[in-house]
Amino acid sequence: MAARQSVAQEVTAWRPRVPGVTEVFHARFTEYAYPMHVHDAWTLLIVDDGAVRYDLDQHEHGTPADTVTLLPPHVPHNGSPATADGFRKRVVYLDGTLLGDDLIGAAVDGPDLRDPLLRQRVGRLHSALARPGDELEAESRLALIGDRLRGLLRPRLLRREPADPSLARALRELLDERVADGLALEEAARLLHAHPTHLVRAFSGAYGIAPHQYLMSRRVGRARRLLLDGVPPGETATATGFYDQAHLTRHFRKLVGVTPGRYRDSARDVV
Repeated sequence: MAARQSVAQEVTAWRPRVPGVTEVFHARFTEYAYPMHVHDAWTLLIVDDGAVRYDLDQHEHGTPADTVTLLPPHVPHNGSPATADGFRKRVVYLDGTLLGDDLIGAAVDGPDLRDPLLRQRVGRLHSALARPGDELEAESRLALIGDRLRGLLRPRLLRREPADPSLARALRELLDERVADGLALEEAARLLHAHPTHLVRAFSGAYGIAPHQYLMSRRVGRARRLLLDGVPPGETATATGFYDQAHLTRHFRKLVGVTPGRYRDSARDVV
């Protein structure tokens, strides 16, 4: 394991050869606070030391040590230490094969799951993911986690009414289509037949994040994948829609807590 360390933060990231897992991310932060951002993957998070406070869908939450936190894709959230000593966390990012988009609303309603069995299973998954050659074990443990999560979330679907304003949803879909190419506000307003100011207000009101923040966080998410594949930061910047490497570095550091180069260097070699 190759990780760069400082007094305030430690970061290790890698992409295991396990279907469904897009990234594993272990970190310790004492002062860093994540701004509002989104992921295009499900975020399965456990906190080993300290605690994190965060806002999801404009509601405040926390992560005591006995919980498993599940943050759905495309829903803005932030995060900051809830204790003076910061926090240490382990995260698995999952694609849509384990959990479908139909469960996003249920996860928003209650992202912090107090379930000892689930907590135990996630911890054991991380142990398997850290051992190259144990991919079958990791896949097996992930399958059990998926089954447990679906069992916890599906009963909520009957109690939840969908609330996704059509204009905000339409703009989000446009942004998702133009992550690398970008989208001018005037063009979006023309395509959606709405005034630019109304468009921004509708999106920000629905998702708690401005359209440009949403787009940048999607770009950073793509950059993470490329960096873990060994693509140099300069090439990553071009491929993900940033003006140049400095532009990528500014937004990457803001959303991830470290520079793209350091993040790439922290990656484990998976053999």
